[in-house]
Amino acid sequence: MVEGVGGTAGGMAALGLDTIGLEFADARVEASVASVLARVETELRDNVASADPMVDEAARHLVDAGGKRFRPLLVALGAQFGDPAAPQVVPAAVVIELTHLATLYHDDVMDEAPVRRGAPSANSRWGNSVAILVGDYLFARAADIAADLGTEAVRLQARTFARLVHGQIAETVGPRDADPVAHYLNVIAEKTGSLIATSARFGGMFGGAQAMHIEALAGYGETIGVAFQLSDDLLDISSESVQSGKTPGTDLREGVPTLPVLYALGADDGDAASVRLREILSLGPITDDALHAEALGLLRESPALKRARETVRSYAEEARSCLAPLPDTGPRQALESLCDFIADRTG
Repeated sequence: MVEGVGGTAGGMAALGLDTIGLEFADARVEASVASVLARVETELRDNVASADPMVDEAARHLVDAGGKRFRPLLVALGAQFGDPAAPQVVPAAVVIELTHLATLYHDDVMDEAPVRRGAPSANSRWGNSVAILVGDYLFARAADIAADLGTEAVRLQARTFARLVHGQIAETVGPRDADPVAHYLNVIAEKTGSLIATSARFGGMFGGAQAMHIEALAGYGETIGVAFQLSDDLLDISSESVQSGKTPGTDLREGVPTLPVLYALGADDGDAASVRLREILSLGPITDDALHAEALGLLRESPALKRARETVRSYAEEARSCLAPLPDTGPRQALESLCDFIADRTG
């Protein structure tokens, strides 16, 4: 885990990044990344500001709530393969994070989420219409900054946004005739992996990295993004605490069909435990406390959870293999440490 860098804008821990699992073997790289992220925080606040007091307050809502800033982190790390002090690196990271924050406003409306990052969600505080419009405002601010970065930045941000929308639509309409597991993995790649891929790509691009290194970073970003989301699925089941950021079993209670659940539902194991688990899961949202506890216990001991763990590890290893074209230096080692963290956190 990152312990922080003294004298670097309060260090990584002060920026909320000490829980991601990133390890730095090179203190200079860590200091450089922390410096970029500190500047991103300042620029984020400047760029969500509005002359309208209510828009200003609503737009700052999620910025002020914090977050891991995982996507700007990958921009900062990607830039390490060129010049991390290049003037466009910080604006590129701001474009990425504003785009991400905009999707959160929209997601909370669609999910009817009452809380986001430990604070009342924008939709529960100001209503759905305002939350949607504030999300649109943040997308507009991101596009405005991207325009200063050049045509290619605008094109990439637009194409990434299109993938985000496709992923949300696919999640909303469901698998239809598609394989549920393949559909779910595609949704994660579109909704989560796409923006993380663009984060790493932007870092390489605006840091001036070689073309082959930029492509390697983008491939890594997409794959590590999927791996992180899948590992969160597992933590929701396996953690005994709030390690996953929510009460264990929340997805079961809400009827969210995560990877272990999909594996369990699609299995044909004939043992009593597997049959009983499928019976409970087929009910949809499990709101009864006794049934919920039973399902959680069965899922924790199921072959489905083991299979899901293997899937997460395979994505983590694929992400590591994407880094092969990059020089074996401190920045690459930091990116590799994320692969190790994901494999370890899923058991």
